Amino acid sequence: MSNHLEDFARQMWQESISENVIKTFAAYYVRLAKNAGSKISKNEIQPPSDANLIDYKNLESNPDYEILRRTVVIKLNGGLGTGMGLSKAKSLLPVKGNMNFLDIISRQILTLRAQHALEIPLVFMNSYNTHEDTIRYLNRYPDLGKGGIPLDFIQNKFPRIRQDNLAPFVSEDRTKMWNPPGHGDIYTAMDGSGVLDKLIFNGIEYAFFSNSDNLGATVDAAIPSYMAKNGIPFLIEVCIRSEVDKKGGHLSEDNAGNLLLREIAQCPEGELNEFQDISVYKYFNTNNIWINLRILKEELVRNEGVLLLPMIINPKVVDDVPVYQIETAMGSAISIFKGARALVVPRTRFAPVKKTTDLLAIWSDAYELNDQYRITLKRNRTEPPVIKLDERFYGSIEQMMERFIDVPSLQSCDSLTIAGDITFGEGVICRGNVCLAAENPAKIRDRVCEGLINI
Repeated sequence: MSNHLEDFARQMWQESISENVIKTFAAYYVRLAKNAGSKISKNEIQPPSDANLIDYKNLESNPDYEILRRTVVIKLNGGLGTGMGLSKAKSLLPVKGNMNFLDIISRQILTLRAQHALEIPLVFMNSYNTHEDTIRYLNRYPDLGKGGIPLDFIQNKFPRIRQDNLAPFVSEDRTKMWNPPGHGDIYTAMDGSGVLDKLIFNGIEYAFFSNSDNLGATVDAAIPSYMAKNGIPFLIEVCIRSEVDKKGGHLSEDNAGNLLLREIAQCPEGELNEFQDISVYKYFNTNNIWINLRILKEELVRNEGVLLLPMIINPKVVDDVPVYQIETAMGSAISIFKGARALVVPRTRFAPVKKTTDLLAIWSDAYELNDQYRITLKRNRTEPPVIKLDERFYGSIEQMMERFIDVPSLQSCDSLTIAGDITFGEGVICRGNVCLAAENPAKIRDRVCEGLINI
């Protein structure tokens, strides 16, 4: 194993990867080689106690907005949207009218600054794949950069590991030899880039981390205000799980009462049924994270720049070779910070676009963009419509663009299922529970759809 560690260290050094990232990977690699630390059994955890939970409704309705002077907004923006057939930053995808994620996020921050006369910094964590496109696009918002704080820093990368002998995976295409280490890398990447020190030097104490594709993740001054008053170093926003969330990670606590997250890859195979029981584990992680940056820096200094999180081993096959990817989740840092808490928030703060079904909901009139550039459900709705699309015809963005010449009205739709190849023109209105089926390619327009309709 020591020879392989040397091989990995050499490989990472040749890529100019920092010493702290190499040390972090080495520590995870040793765990992998010992087959230790990747699974969390139900015997080690229990559902979170009320003492660890905060109800969003109990936060101040009129907080002191001056706290935002000491707050930075950091968006995770490393994804390419490959699951939807994209090959560029997913945040460049149009989501409301002609505006993409970057437009909406930028205008949210600029509006918030103008509303409260505060210089709230905005920073993106990009990957090597998204950095160039993102920064080029943000040039159209020259006022975004503030106080010498860069607009982005770049996520690190880990080498892929062969499953058969735990040696480095080698390919003629060198890009295949590396994997993103998961968004848990944000703490090391922010520190190694110097951005963490610059933020602290500029008087920034709190950071709000969220995914760039979650347009429900907007700044709320009541949250850092509550943290400041109650000495909370780390706070994670969670929602109540529904059936559609049962395969995602859930919130729990260890036998000492400390909060932790468990992802499905960390669940022993024999416990998957209980993992997915939403009546047992009731809360899921939105990946909206609030953290005290000074305490984060202290933790990094204490551990010589290495912040080891619960490890996720992700098996993959690359060029017909089984490999392991070592990854971590940003929210799993909750187990590191003493006094960390979970904030139970409404579903309105969680509106991600992971699949084309999510995108169709956001495109539609079930959501609206208000004058503060916040994406919200229409006033008569408490939940988005449940959408199921035929993967053969709606699996990629290109297919969606071809078939939704105009987006149907979904503001009065509870569920929409589309089976077959159907193109939508103007004037289609869906009400209640709608199922549209077509054996052959079809087109509809100027029609009210209710119930089961064969086209």
